[in-house]
Amino acid sequence: MDFGVVLQTTPPSARVVDLAKRAETYGFRYVWTFDSHILWQEPYVIYSKILDETRNVIVGPMVTNPATRDWTVTASVYATLNEMYGNRTVCGIGRGDSAVRVTNGAPTTLATLRESIHVIRELANGRPVEYKGSELRLPWASTSALEVWVAAYGPKALALTGEVGDGFILQLADLSIAEWTIGAVKAAAEAAGRDPGSITICVAAPAYVTDGTEAGLAHGREQCRWFGGMVGNHVADIVARYGDDAPVPKALTSYIEGRQGYDYNEHGQAGNTHTTFVPDEIVDRFCIVGPPEVHVERMRQLKDLGVDQFSIYLQHDDKDHTLAAYGEKVMPAVAEHVKAKS
Repeated sequence: MDFGVVLQTTPPSARVVDLAKRAETYGFRYVWTFDSHILWQEPYVIYSKILDETRNVIVGPMVTNPATRDWTVTASVYATLNEMYGNRTVCGIGRGDSAVRVTNGAPTTLATLRESIHVIRELANGRPVEYKGSELRLPWASTSALEVWVAAYGPKALALTGEVGDGFILQLADLSIAEWTIGAVKAAAEAAGRDPGSITICVAAPAYVTDGTEAGLAHGREQCRWFGGMVGNHVADIVARYGDDAPVPKALTSYIEGRQGYDYNEHGQAGNTHTTFVPDEIVDRFCIVGPPEVHVERMRQLKDLGVDQFSIYLQHDDKDHTLAAYGEKVMPAVAEHVKAKS
């Protein structure tokens, strides 16, 4: 299993770069960031600095969207970074949330998402593609290699992921929901004639390593409660589309009954005042809060479900300790040990 971190590009950017470098020293393979250009700093500029000051980590957005950037510009950025730093980028993409809602926009349609995935991937990999009536190609991008991973919750988005995605991003660590969504993605891949095993499965959620006390657990829960609110935005879209009988697990939809609006100025932040409706049960299911052995057990369970990567949303008051605890205790316990001689 690979490990990654998800960072907000909150000033100072030097701190973001420093966290990325620390993550690499602890063995994390991926460094993701939010992509919401009004709320935080521009991530692609920061990616170039991270790549310049690290050796191995792969960078990308969790997630970008088809609405806020021209697709050809997005592809060109990835191809440029790949040429500069040796194919160390990945594109996480979804219909859009904070980046579009802050400007009074709305998530794109799934048809638009599907088309954008094709255009971005083909161009970023140096292949010709039709775009707005013209056949375009980045003639200098012949050695660029970019994968596009799709973030999804609802049944139609999961089907699209299985049909066209190189990877699937599930933004929560609930085991039952992970099993259902992974199954839906793989079934769609098989129905489309693709190898389900070729799709990388990434689960991303906040992780807070505590000292094992009740007080530590309570504090960790409060630091991660914001995440239930963030997921709730996407769940609310599903409920609005399908109604109370949405064809998704009740474990995903039932908790938003007490949701009353959302302030994107507090998006992704511990202490978000619009996430008090999120109960402890959801925090415990969607996130991972507890001493190291709790994290190790959840990692093993996710791995058994076919998860290839776990990425930590690192938006709380204990970033450095979390990186250290994972690097020194959790990741070594999960790693497969290969004998030098057998």
